[in-house]
Amino acid sequence: MSKHIQGYLFLTLAMALVGSTVVASKIIAAGLPPFTATALRFALAFPVFLLLMQLTGTRWPKLDRSTWVILILQAGAGSVGYTTLLISGLRLTPATDAGVIIGTLPVVSAAIAILVLGERPHRFTLLAIVLAAAGVLTIAIRPGGNGVHSLAGNALILAAVVCEGLFILLNKKLKTPIQPLVLSTLMTGLGLAVAVIPALFERAWTGGMTAGSFWAVVYYAVVPTVGGFLLWYAGAARVSGAEAALFTAVAPVSAVLLAVVLLGEPISFNQIAGIACVLLAVLGLGLSRGISFRPSGFFSRKSPASER
Repeated sequence: MSKHIQGYLFLTLAMALVGSTVVASKIIAAGLPPFTATALRFALAFPVFLLLMQLTGTRWPKLDRSTWVILILQAGAGSVGYTTLLISGLRLTPATDAGVIIGTLPVVSAAIAILVLGERPHRFTLLAIVLAAAGVLTIAIRPGGNGVHSLAGNALILAAVVCEGLFILLNKKLKTPIQPLVLSTLMTGLGLAVAVIPALFERAWTGGMTAGSFWAVVYYAVVPTVGGFLLWYAGAARVSGAEAALFTAVAPVSAVLLAVVLLGEPISFNQIAGIACVLLAVLGLGLSRGISFRPSGFFSRKSPASER
């Protein structure tokens, strides 16, 4: 198997795992409060990342106070904010809807950079933003639709994506370069510290937790969080940045397909149209940048949005 084919396989698997977090979060939402589930996710993933750092001989960098402030804000937005909002939204809306919305992350990140940092947009970037917005509106606004497709739920999912976009924006403010493995370890550790206090107020130990929700958290912590990180960087090392960028489109497709197969959710024309718009948006963004987009929000690590 050639180096490029290996890279494509690793990237596809990594993004398929990202898509599976939507299904896992749907199961978690049925049996665990959002902050409790988030704290448990990071409590399980943090020691694994520490072990990986030890095995690879990765050292901790020296960080100043301003860097720590940014890292804590990143953990609050990209780690805790994303997970808790995703779980909360999935209490109200189908995983198929959420799968379409999370696919807009690269485009939402580009839009935030334009609005907040005043970056000059490429024409393909503007087209990508329009297409992504059309995709979200297709599933959010349904005349005569039933209550299963919750506008409030979809809004929470979109807010989760915005939190991931803020993670990438904050990463551009880091003055000290931080290796991906170190940043992932910091995000899980700080995410645990941020989530654990509100988790105590949820009093999940008083009852209501299901075995399915617990094992879904274990899966989320170990397989997509840690396994996805390893697969993505193994793949990104074998292909060009522009090629890697396009594989982010696998995540929403994976999420929708897994929701249909594993959760038995129906798929409608609106969702098919929505995901088509999102895939075209990711393609347009890839054409406008021609650089690697590493899905930092999903795996909590460095994104090339900070390398431009």
